[in-house]
Amino acid sequence: MSTPAAKSKPKLKRTIKDAPPRAWQRMLSGRRLDLLDPSAIDIEIDDIALGLSRVARWNGQTLGDYGFSVAQHCLVVEEICAHIDPNITVPHRLMALLHDAAEYVIGDMISPFKAALGFDYRRFENHLEQAIHIRFGLPALMPAPVKKLIKQADHACAYFEATQLVGFSDAEAREYFGEPPIGYSLTITPLSDRQAGEAFVARFNHLLSEMKR
Repeated sequence: MSTPAAKSKPKLKRTIKDAPPRAWQRMLSGRRLDLLDPSAIDIEIDDIALGLSRVARWNGQTLGDYGFSVAQHCLVVEEICAHIDPNITVPHRLMALLHDAAEYVIGDMISPFKAALGFDYRRFENHLEQAIHIRFGLPALMPAPVKKLIKQADHACAYFEATQLVGFSDAEAREYFGEPPIGYSLTITPLSDRQAGEAFVARFNHLLSEMKR
């Protein structure tokens, strides 16, 4: 007596749910940035400017018709660096302009949250920053004195932001961010994302052309 032929099992269709988690982001330039292993070749300044112009400092809790963008913050920090150290080199000024460039991918996280996320977050942020530096002809690692200068300028910018846009008292801002630079004054008017992005790209192009001379 013959036995019936064994029925073949139906092939299961692969679904999005079954696929491994996507670990890249598509940029408007068409680039696909690998978030686990970012490559310098996939980084474009227009993508950075667009992202930073739409990321708001202080989680958007600021006065004004527009949020104060990370792009505009970077412009101010670069300017403050040059005020503190008039002899700063052009490559180091470009590093200052790009000091928060990684936030075009990861957003602007407040410092306590970064600390809570721990080392893995820091490692990713550092890796992306190095890829950005390499992309634009800068040393992968930022020299310690430059890092210290940018940190000082970053705190100074935060002081002005806190007192003019966020509602901190002068004393409270000095307690958290330190003394503002001697001889430097700033009145902040938040720009639209388009204005901030265009200003960021224009400053980047100027510094890059100066660096190539």
